[in-house]
Amino acid sequence: MLLVVFATMAMMVASIVMTALDRVASYANHLDEERSRETLVGAVQTFEHQLGATLLDYTAWDDAAANAYDHPDMAWMISNFGDMTFDSDLFDVAIVLDAKGRPQMAYSDGQPLEGRVTGYLTPALMGLFDTVQSGKSGLVPQALGFIRTQKGIGSAGVALIRPKSGEISQPRENYVYLAFIRHLSSSTVERLSEAYVLPGLVLVPPSTNKTSVTISAPSGEAIASLAWTPRAPGDQSREQVKPLIKAALVIVTIYALLLVVIGNAEMRRVRRDEANAVKLAQTDRLSGLLNRAGLNQLLEDTVRHGRDVGEDVVLLYLDLDGFKEINDAYGHATGDRLIRAVAAGLAVLVGEGAGLARIGGDEFGIVLTGQDAQARAYTLATSIIAFFDEPVLLGERTVVVGCSIGICVSEGGQVDGSELTRRADMAMYSSKDGGRGRWTLYDPRMDEERETRNQMEIDLRSAIARGEITVVYQPVVDAKTFSLVSVEALARWTRKGHGPVSPDVFIPIAEASGLIDQLGLCVLSQALRQLSHWPDLKLSVNVSPGQFRDPAFVDRVADLFEEANIEPGRVVLEMTETYFIQSPDRARLALERLKALGLRIALDDFGAGFSSVGYLRQFGFDRMKIDRSLVQSLDRGHRAVEMLQATVALARSLGIPVTAEGVETEQQAVILRLAGCDQLQGYLFGRPQTPREIGELMLRPMELRAKAAELAFAASRDGGVLV
Repeated sequence: MLLVVFATMAMMVASIVMTALDRVASYANHLDEERSRETLVGAVQTFEHQLGATLLDYTAWDDAAANAYDHPDMAWMISNFGDMTFDSDLFDVAIVLDAKGRPQMAYSDGQPLEGRVTGYLTPALMGLFDTVQSGKSGLVPQALGFIRTQKGIGSAGVALIRPKSGEISQPRENYVYLAFIRHLSSSTVERLSEAYVLPGLVLVPPSTNKTSVTISAPSGEAIASLAWTPRAPGDQSREQVKPLIKAALVIVTIYALLLVVIGNAEMRRVRRDEANAVKLAQTDRLSGLLNRAGLNQLLEDTVRHGRDVGEDVVLLYLDLDGFKEINDAYGHATGDRLIRAVAAGLAVLVGEGAGLARIGGDEFGIVLTGQDAQARAYTLATSIIAFFDEPVLLGERTVVVGCSIGICVSEGGQVDGSELTRRADMAMYSSKDGGRGRWTLYDPRMDEERETRNQMEIDLRSAIARGEITVVYQPVVDAKTFSLVSVEALARWTRKGHGPVSPDVFIPIAEASGLIDQLGLCVLSQALRQLSHWPDLKLSVNVSPGQFRDPAFVDRVADLFEEANIEPGRVVLEMTETYFIQSPDRARLALERLKALGLRIALDDFGAGFSSVGYLRQFGFDRMKIDRSLVQSLDRGHRAVEMLQATVALARSLGIPVTAEGVETEQQAVILRLAGCDQLQGYLFGRPQTPREIGELMLRPMELRAKAAELAFAASRDGGVLV
């Protein structure tokens, strides 16, 4: 009796397990079919949109309008429309129509159609023509749709030939229209099959098969279908695990007969919970892929196996280009949908036999193993870059995102997982620095460059500690009298054994390493001590966003002023808008505390970044410095001058005085003076100089006054007109 009960239970368990397995397989097949369908629908839409974009380029064209209306030239039409149909991926049929729909020129595959044009002027195409000709197409005089011709099924479009301005100086009865057709040839369908990983994709008569996508004419009539061969991943997986399931059922039955079901069931429960916990901890919830912890574990396992059997392990480290902009523009919900879409696309490209993980944010990792892993990695990287060349359709929104890839190889598993990740990450950043949208193989020289940077950071830290950072001062003059009124303190570093290092090199290193606090205070301390020797001058000092992040920054500044016994009102701290954008509340609090000390605050590099009027009004700056790029553009003509005038007028309307930096020519100085800038700074008045040279300049005020007189004469000679 007990045996019958056990047998019955075993049969029930077997039935339940096999039913569940069938459902899982069916669901996996269904998911794969739906993903393939969505991909194919997007491919068809992209095919049609590409023809529309091509037609728009050819019809909204001043040359085309001139040869269609001003001096009709059919030879030009044939050369630029008809001949272009030969061996073209953009369109293979071009027809020029008059206002009554009569063909004036018709070419297919580079040859005139002559008497065969009726096979292309189908009712569907003429329906598109009527839509454009009647004005029902909307603001853009263009209509698109799929049609059937004597050549086959293709995407067609009709548009009005017009200048880019859209204004045609001809009556409507003289209008000329252009029709393009791009047929779904067998080679085109084959390319779609390869690009979108849809095996067996073919063009067939209209079908309602669930593994096909219907192509409809503008009238809604189904004219063809694109069908593909389903991959049935669920069935394949089911067949692979069936023997294991059957073996497990036999084991369960044996354990039941041995009356150890309870003990073994408890052990299986504990192990299952542990496995689920581990899987949950190693799974990214958004994409369903492995997370960073899962990737690390996978790398550890594959590297160990590769070392045992002598197989290579390759890691591809991917980072999306432009993801932050999409996230900021459309919101996190769209960003999440993009991550899921990218994960699905990568899963198709990677296929089975490889590991795929979302490391975090917009970064992904792919692990390949085997004797040919390197070659497969290079091919896969190229396919991924090509995949991101196509726009991604997210609901009703189409976005474009790129990808930068770093590749590192652990030959024979000799490089461990953590080092493999570090090298691949370094190679990925090299791809970004090299222009993005590319893949880069790790090179040991990348470590040498990083080591060089690290050594420079160590030397910079020592130089700050030993007081080897010097300060030079660039003159700032009054725009009217050209008398010296202020100086800007600038850091300089002569590296021992190497010579002078450009600020463009060591300042970013200081910011990235956290040395900017010490460097900034070092420069401010030296400048304040020097200012005590120049009682008639004022001082401006740059402040990095990194210094602002230090909660003790304001207190340290106050201590330096107390030690130097300098009145804070003589000093202007120059700050860029970067920190105000990132942390407006904290920036406002820091500014209030600095102003409470008596310091004045200037917004530096205005015109180089976002240049928001809101920041000028919100933070109440005491001075605005126009970026040198705006000054250098003055030589280009009236528009640059008008932009300068508007910028200065904006500042003056808010009661903010303006300093222009980067002044190099007398003409620039005249324009800036007439525009209303009250202070000027640049090589025209002096390069950054030592304290001794500044002292000598203060003893030669007549030189600057003479230059002021020359520029005043130049301004009066031009009638005070900005040119």
